[in-house]
Amino acid sequence: MAKTPYERCLSTMYGLRRFGIKLGLDTIETILSDLANPHRTFQSIHIAGTNGKGSVATMLSTIIAAAGYRVGKYTSPHLEQFNERICINNEPIDDDAVISSHARVNAIQNLKRQPTFFEFTTAMALYEFSRRKVDWAIIETGMGGRLDATNAIFPAISIITNISVEHKLYLGNTIAAIAGEKAGIIKPKIPVVTGVNQKSARAQIFHYAEINKAPVYTKGREFRSRRAADGTFTYYGIDHIWPHLKLSLSGSHQVDNASLVLVTCEILERSGQLKIPDEAIRRGLENSSWPGRLEVVSDSPHLILDGAHNLMAARVLARHLGKRYKNRDITLVIGVLDDKPCESIFKDLAATCRRAIVTQPRIDRAIPADRLAITARKYFREVMVISDVGEAVRHAIQDSNADDVICVAGSLYVVGEAKTALRAMSIIK
Repeated sequence: MAKTPYERCLSTMYGLRRFGIKLGLDTIETILSDLANPHRTFQSIHIAGTNGKGSVATMLSTIIAAAGYRVGKYTSPHLEQFNERICINNEPIDDDAVISSHARVNAIQNLKRQPTFFEFTTAMALYEFSRRKVDWAIIETGMGGRLDATNAIFPAISIITNISVEHKLYLGNTIAAIAGEKAGIIKPKIPVVTGVNQKSARAQIFHYAEINKAPVYTKGREFRSRRAADGTFTYYGIDHIWPHLKLSLSGSHQVDNASLVLVTCEILERSGQLKIPDEAIRRGLENSSWPGRLEVVSDSPHLILDGAHNLMAARVLARHLGKRYKNRDITLVIGVLDDKPCESIFKDLAATCRRAIVTQPRIDRAIPADRLAITARKYFREVMVISDVGEAVRHAIQDSNADDVICVAGSLYVVGEAKTALRAMSIIK
């Protein structure tokens, strides 16, 4: 059967993955110049960090949209459909918009090298945001910061969520080195907000902020939050104290992410760049949705989806499972990519999960399920290998009682394939 124009676009873009990861700004800047610099037609917020970028982006997007602005959001990776990466007011763009933005970027001829997949899609997003006349765009880095394709933008504010060791081949072997790369998003005199807590990482952020004469707002110093027993929290900021705030996103760590969002709103409102009523703040926090992150999709059995794609995220998931589902029988359906510390991830999750069903997403960077199982058997009492993600999830459901818990984790690619399978099973819509 012949491919549709949309399918041909996706095939062409995914074909760019063969060029791998090439950090640097020359190519993206050339592309954006040919597109008449679309990123200069709207205000932007730039987000780097190891974890929490997507949650922060989603909460910001929802709050700013609730305040009456038109908001673009660019995140990665997607779960089920490419369109999820490029959103307007939190709604993915349609297939026709993908086709038209792809055609415009693909028409550029004067490049010294072929763009990577991420460079190409970043250009598509910025072009689409300009075409759709957004007021603000929330832009998440792909990897690092300094040489990430998104760093071609000049934002109104920069956010660095947190730092842990990741992508060592590209970003460095230490927390300080990785923090230095992520601090590369700091721009001259542009405020930077951070939730980073390691001394060496903070030192890097303050170093680059000082070079750029950029004011720094740090969690625990300029702003903080306190959780209450009823699940709400109070935010103590620069100009505001907001009590009894509620979050729609699950996990105690989301309070920290929300604090980064709220101080960002305060700074932009103080500068006159945004006007955000308190009601928009509350409504935005309560209505934010970020699929695949502690997402509960079924109650019987209790089925939770969480990417948990690196060690820090796996530890957050393990704490959540241990607290929320104490004394419950938990089955873990897990697949891991080859650049992740699978042994450490397994070690943390095995403390709360009775058994593991090891699987393998359909991406060339996935660790083969049979090989992954060898490591899993060091930590889990019971290990089963089912290579197909959909079949692994189906088996876990069929083999669980109504009060059991199933957790799908290890990679957002695994979560995406699980969601597609659950949709086909009519467990989710």
